[in-house]
Amino acid sequence: MVEKSTATAAEFRASLAAPQPPEGLSAPLAALWHLEKGNWEAAHALVQEDESRAGAWVHAHIHRVEGDLWNARYWYGRAGQPVGEGDPDRERAGIMLALMPS
Repeated sequence: MVEKSTATAAEFRASLAAPQPPEGLSAPLAALWHLEKGNWEAAHALVQEDESRAGAWVHAHIHRVEGDLWNARYWYGRAGQPVGEGDPDRERAGIMLALMPS
């Protein structure tokens, strides 16, 4: 099971206008926030040490965006998720929604 955050999708999207992610985001969601803002390094740093399946899933996506497909495949496997294909923005939105509360 993937760990969920307490933030809602609407709150997450609205927070992208701010200079910093909102308090209380899980490391994987904070990483997605930084990736949305174009800060690959901050996103990667947040999931590098996160051993959760959610962290591995976001880590995989980050490496896919980077173009390091070999490394991305490894992390998708650690996350128990299929290797991402198609539009990375669409995949990122799907991951974000999967990590939000129901």
